[in-house]
Amino acid sequence: MNATTPPGPRTLVAGVGNLFLGDDGFGVEAARLLSGQELPPGVEVADIGIRGVHLAYQLLDGYDTLVLLDATARGGQPGTLYVIDATEPGSRQPPTSLPLDGHRMSPDAVLALLDTLCAGTRAVPPRRTLVVGCEPAAVEEGIGLSPAVAAALPEAVRLVVGLLRDPATGPVHRTGQAFV
Repeated sequence: MNATTPPGPRTLVAGVGNLFLGDDGFGVEAARLLSGQELPPGVEVADIGIRGVHLAYQLLDGYDTLVLLDATARGGQPGTLYVIDATEPGSRQPPTSLPLDGHRMSPDAVLALLDTLCAGTRAVPPRRTLVVGCEPAAVEEGIGLSPAVAAALPEAVRLVVGLLRDPATGPVHRTGQAFV
């Protein structure tokens, strides 16, 4: 922690995804919109994009909470928002033996890399990790979000701001216009 770091809990809200793959750019666009919001002290918003290795190393700076913003295909209607608690045991996928590719790292791979970087050091991964995801309609080459995902952005911003202001609310799942 340096002189510019505010005292108290720190939260990193990280938008991940590839703007050149349609709805995969959801996280980056949501982070851009969140950066213009008034957020609680200790909250940082970062556009990580496809720089997963950068995110893992940034987390070594000591954050209590990580909120990942990402396109999340779970079989729902395009534009459906999800909040997934990735802190739960078994929620992270084990690392694979595939070579490390800094431009194709899923959030699971980033968190697995972070666990590896923290092993044997004093660095501690975030105590809590939430993924705020949006069901994509299309992730083929192309710039711009589909209408359904673009329409979900304002609600995604409200959802994240609500989580940041009241972290005790815990994870919720949002399907269409109703919480489940």
